Amino acid sequence: MKQGTTILTLDNGYHLWTHTEGHGNIKLLCLHGGPGGNHEYYDNFADKLVNIGVQVTMYDQLGSWYSDQPDFTIQENVDKFLNMDYFIDEVEEVRQKLGLENFYLIGQSWGGILTQEYALKYPEHLKGIIISSMTDNIEEYVDNINKIREKEFSSSELEFMKNCEANNDYENHRYQDLIDKLNRGYVDRLQPPAISHLTNTMATPVYNYFQGDNEFVVTGKMKGWDRRADIHKIQVPTLITYGEHETMPLATAKRMAETIPNARLETTPNGGHHHMIDNAPVYFAHLSKFLNDVENQTF
Repeated sequence: MKQGTTILTLDNGYHLWTHTEGHGNIKLLCLHGGPGGNHEYYDNFADKLVNIGVQVTMYDQLGSWYSDQPDFTIQENVDKFLNMDYFIDEVEEVRQKLGLENFYLIGQSWGGILTQEYALKYPEHLKGIIISSMTDNIEEYVDNINKIREKEFSSSELEFMKNCEANNDYENHRYQDLIDKLNRGYVDRLQPPAISHLTNTMATPVYNYFQGDNEFVVTGKMKGWDRRADIHKIQVPTLITYGEHETMPLATAKRMAETIPNARLETTPNGGHHHMIDNAPVYFAHLSKFLNDVENQTF
């Protein structure tokens, strides 16, 4: 596969930014979170996995920073692109246009939803999947973030937050300070300067439509997503990775690992939602072992 950056032209006429690095027989396609985030926390994956021969491909989904961004003030674009089916089939179109077969698919957060959905719809193309920091349903995620809020804040702070949310006052400085505290504890614990920007790179129309204002509320279309009744149908080798200090409930991860027939759960000490950054040595040790075990048929 061609190394470096390739701009794919989709059948719908829009363009996606893709980038491939590394050499080897193991092919890894990376799905970022958000929705509306970008590929950047996968930037070092090829370097971290060079010793086991992994070719890493990442891309920004439609609407995200380096790819085309449709005008989502137009309802036709919202209806056509801001739905789960579009993004699942976008993964398949990317796979086809890049010529990937018998490959591994990794998805973090929202990308973990897409990974589960893709494995259920297009299993014949996969050698294995990695679900990082994602449940198989949103209900348990919401329960967990509510428990985190109750743990971290006083009753008066919680009441203030709920009033802001009820009044759609998400820009309130005090409210944002409280969310920043949660982000530092459970999302970006390390907060590395290497992937910071002078401007916000989040595709907020996409993120707000599916998630809501922040990681600790779910008010968008993602609410109600639930694959608990279906994940037992995922037959390919599966690695589930969670941070020790995670927005997602660890009990759910344990149940998922027991329900998916060929699954393994690994947790990353001192890691949050972005535990591939928070504690990279442990995260990549788990990922490398999984890939090696599947390749050597010892999984």
